This record gives sequence, C-alpha cells and structure tokens, in this order.
Amino acid sequence: MGLTLQYGVARIMNLSHGEFMVAAAFLAYWFVTRLGVNPLYALAIVVPVGFVVQWLVYQILLTPLVKRAPNADALEVDSILATFGILFVVQGIVLILFGGSYYSYEFMAMPVQIMGSPVAANRLLAACTALVIGVLVYVVLVRSRWGTALRAMANAPRFAHLVGINPRAMAAFAFALGGALVVGAGVLVSMFLPFSASMGVAFTMKALVIVIMGGVGNLLGCLLAGLLLGIVETLVARFVDPGLTMAATFGIFLLVLLLRPQGIFGRAGK
Repeated sequence: MGLTLQYGVARIMNLSHGEFMVAAAFLAYWFVTRLGVNPLYALAIVVPVGFVVQWLVYQILLTPLVKRAPNADALEVDSILATFGILFVVQGIVLILFGGSYYSYEFMAMPVQIMGSPVAANRLLAACTALVIGVLVYVVLVRSRWGTALRAMANAPRFAHLVGINPRAMAAFAFALGGALVVGAGVLVSMFLPFSASMGVAFTMKALVIVIMGGVGNLLGCLLAGLLLGIVETLVARFVDPGLTMAATFGIFLLVLLLRPQGIFGRAGK
C-alpha cells in the first residue's frame, strides 16, 4: 500500500522502498533490545518518524525533479535514478551502524493453534495489525476529504488543480503516508523474520510485483494482489520447493505483464 500511494499518486517509482523498511526493522530491534520497548509501542513511534522523514525526502530531494520534469514519463525515469541513489545511502548507513549480519529478537514466538494447525503468535499478531492498518487507511482514503483528493490525484493528476487540489502538497502527503506504511511494515516484519542491511531489494521487488498486479494506484487491488501472492508463495513452499517462491512470484509477474498489463484489478487506459 505504501508503494502504491507513492507511485500511484506522487508518480515516484521508489526503489529505496525496501531499504526504509529494513531501516525501520533495525530501529525496532534497537528499541526492543536496548530500551526494552514492546514492538507495538515502537510501531507507534516509528510510523510518525517515517512520515516526517519521507516528507522531507520528497521536499528536499524529489521536488526539484518534479519541477523540472516535462511530463510524467520523464519524472518516472528521474525518480528511479534518484531513489536508486537513496537506496545505497540508506543501506550504507545501516551497514555502518549494524554491519552485514542478520539480526532478530524474541517476541511472542510461542505457537497458537488455529483449526488444528500451529501458527507463531508473532506472525499472527503482525498479520492482524497489518490488516487493521490496511483497512483503516483504505476507509480513510475512501470516506474522507483527504482521501478523495488523493484518489483524484491518482486518476487525473493534470486536472486536480481545477478542483482546488494543490498537486505538489498532495503528492508530498501521499509520498509521506506511503513512507509511514513502509516503516510500519518494517516493524511488523521484524517481529518474526531475521533481517539484514542488504535484504531491502527483495522487499522492493515484491512490492513492485504487488503494485503492478493490483493496478497502479488501486489500493484495494493492492491488498488483494498481496494476499494472492502470499497464498501462491505458501503453496509453492509447501508442496513444491521453498527455494522456488521467488521464481513463482516473478512467474506471476511476467504473466500479468503479458496478459493484463494494467494489472489484475486495474482498468485499461483509454
């Protein structure tokens, strides 16, 4: 959902998406291991910080690109190059602070029985929290005035100013909100998954697949595509080979690009 907002509304293809997610995971690790803070409390701290940081990134580093880009296609190319550079900056900072090893911490690792199958409590908590956040964001975007403005920007950015929407301010807000969701995801993932400074690219690639599968700017499609991808990866890992989950992910991605380039839940352009 974070990358959907950043790309679908702000028109920024953010290749540093996964790096900020990993940075948030390390921040949660620091809160838990050094300060003894519950990861859920860390989530309440990290998400607003992520919003502010991503807003500053947009205003300081990306706004000059927006001003000089003659069209959306040029902005997309420039944003890819710029965020590719940001990727290495964030990754380098994390490597300096924590090194290249894998990190994890113990939190609610006990199994919970669901319909006769054991599920780790931390994974269940992360999934439920992500679901609540996703539903809340979707409701706000559908029911609120801010949400209506964001959807207008996603559907017709060239005409948004005609109805009193400030495109630059709205794009900055969408990018920052997307960044807040990204760092929130990083905290949730850190509860159950070992992480390292160099694994952000994998998260970015999966996010790109989900955004394109769901249709650019389509939040509900993004949620459904993420659920579909998770089910496919689980089935492949369970019945075929865990090492083939990424192959299955990109196999689906190629099929979508070939058969339905606007996304499974997207609408074809006119």
